[in-house]
Amino acid sequence: MKYVIEDLRKQKNHERLPVIRMEIDYELMTLYDAMQANDHVQIIKSKEKLKQLRLRLLDLEGE
Repeated sequence: MKYVIEDLRKQKNHERLPVIRMEIDYELMTLYDAMQANDHVQIIKSKEKLKQLRLRLLDLEGE
């Protein structure tokens, strides 16, 4: 039973990978727009969000 639950968790995490990649793409576009507009506040926010998304992606890929 323990192995079945572990496999289901891995499968669910595997299904979330494309969603996180899309979030990263969107945040990169937001960062680019902020850089073009010279919006320093949004640049900082986007960089922080990208750091968090990167860590989530690495965590899920490592499983």
